[in-house]
Amino acid sequence: MIRQPFHLVEFSPWPLTGSMGALMLTIGLTSWFHGHSMTCMYMGIILILITMLQWWRDIIREGTYQGHHTSHVAKGLRWGMILFIASEVLFFFAFFWAFFHSSLAPTPELGCSWPPTGIQPINPFSIPLLNTAVLLASGVTVTWAHHSIMEGQRSETIQALTLTVLLGMYFTFLQAMEYWEAPFTIADSVYGTTFFVATGFHGLHVLIGSTFLLVCLTRVIMHHFSTGHHFGFEAAAWYWHFVDVVWIFLYICIYWWGS
Repeated sequence: MIRQPFHLVEFSPWPLTGSMGALMLTIGLTSWFHGHSMTCMYMGIILILITMLQWWRDIIREGTYQGHHTSHVAKGLRWGMILFIASEVLFFFAFFWAFFHSSLAPTPELGCSWPPTGIQPINPFSIPLLNTAVLLASGVTVTWAHHSIMEGQRSETIQALTLTVLLGMYFTFLQAMEYWEAPFTIADSVYGTTFFVATGFHGLHVLIGSTFLLVCLTRVIMHHFSTGHHFGFEAAAWYWHFVDVVWIFLYICIYWWGS
């Protein structure tokens, strides 16, 4: 048997079940949009959630108990996360492009003004400003958690991660309240479309990041991380900082300048 530092992944059913879940979710959403049953959509969501839980379980087992995540494997994981975040930057760049394309040169259909005629924008110094403070505070707490892990302070790591998850949940709650009380909808011209698509996808990323950090918190409690082997948390922290930076641009461009 040839020894090498790379992890040769075993056969796994989760890519297949994940793709099947995504297909069922897409078909279910399309059916729902046309007024049909939502059964297929629910089945797709359940299958995707099961796949996520089982796949995460396998990866945690490989890196924690089986020792497959060597330095070479960890380096590959780091580059994978970097490229993933780079793709996310381009994802949000498209939304900002759409926003500025319409706002810098409003057409006659929009009343030659931005915000368009008849649109009452959300006050940037109300809930959006509070959400900005909440996310910036969460960036501080997740950095605190990172330094605590590197220094072997497990209790402080748990405290900092708990605060970060709670702040992420509070942000989501405030965002939902803002949507509920918004004086316009996603169907109100290109302003409503760009606003809800950009901020909505960011809100989805906050939910994903909060789940990511909650998994890391559980792993810290179960002694999965050490001072020199904790890339699972580092990936979550990188993702969370990315979410923070995107929100700052959203607040400045869409909430403040765009209003």
